[in-house]
Amino acid sequence: MLVLAIESSCDETAAAVVEETTGAARPWRVRSSIVASQVDIHREWGGVVPEIASRQHLRDICGVVERAMDEGGVVWRDLDAVAVTQGPGLIGSLLVGVAFAKSIAAVHGLPLVPVHHLAGHIESLWLEHGPLPLPAVVLVVSGGHTSLYYVPSEGDYRLVGRTRDDAAGEAYDKVAKLLGLGYPGGPIVDRLAASGNDQAIRFPVARLTHADRTAGPATHLPPPFASSLRLKADFSFSGLKTAVLRHVRERQQARGASREAPPRDIFTDDEIRDLCASFQRAVTTALVDRTFDAARWFNAQSVGIAGGVSANSRLRRDAEARGAQAGIPVYLPSLSLSTDNAAMIGAAGLRRFHQGVRADLELNALASLPL
Repeated sequence: MLVLAIESSCDETAAAVVEETTGAARPWRVRSSIVASQVDIHREWGGVVPEIASRQHLRDICGVVERAMDEGGVVWRDLDAVAVTQGPGLIGSLLVGVAFAKSIAAVHGLPLVPVHHLAGHIESLWLEHGPLPLPAVVLVVSGGHTSLYYVPSEGDYRLVGRTRDDAAGEAYDKVAKLLGLGYPGGPIVDRLAASGNDQAIRFPVARLTHADRTAGPATHLPPPFASSLRLKADFSFSGLKTAVLRHVRERQQARGASREAPPRDIFTDDEIRDLCASFQRAVTTALVDRTFDAARWFNAQSVGIAGGVSANSRLRRDAEARGAQAGIPVYLPSLSLSTDNAAMIGAAGLRRFHQGVRADLELNALASLPL
């Protein structure tokens, strides 16, 4: 079975051809995966501009899909289904992919399979490694999401924790912008942190003790854990971001500099590296601690980490070390499957297809689609 997958939830226009195999160890194979990134376009703005992103999707999507078909060695009559990201994401960006997928399905008479973007990230682990030992606990961490899922069986994703404020990747971008390091912030901070002292600044790691005052998606901790551990599964990074800002302000004051003074004028290169390393230590500590706490609660047989921030070198290293210490295998996607791509949407689409999920041509994009 062959599926054409389309992903356009943010600022990457992506298409892939994913094939279902007969092998139990590796049930899916990527025939092609094409990603047109908009990073260079949005860099001058210091972040993704939704209107620009949607217009660039319109420019890129035809060429991206054609190239995915060519490199996959398929023509339209070879396809068995079309899978597309329905949400969550930027509504203008999502609409481009959904409209394009609906057109293909209508013209070629193909089943249309809607996919949740985070389900795609979770399924990237199965795509990369084959079936994971279950039950599993999977952390999905990116620029827009930081969510923790319990996966008791394949295709069953149960939310047990989420960020209360900034996603981890968003915190990286904001700290990088504060320090004048550029966009996207995650890879830059990770690179500078590699040669810094992560104990130079004792940034806090948030521990949540009070219920969230804002409405959010329901979590699915089982009854023994529902009341006592619910708060301990959540994340928060706004306080850490504020601590970095306070550190910068204190240094500006100590140097007699104005608040408009660029950080490069008040910090040495070594101090910038130490600041990045200390910030990154606090982020990865929170992510790894919560994930392995949940793995212990659920007696998980494996841990997975997916999403753009799963490419972070320290997170990968710390998670693998914690897994070895706890005797739990840790699964991470390759770097090409960490960031947004359509191959993961194809894998999730195949899973959904066999669950009997189909959409008609009334399908609409949903910016806040729940999982």
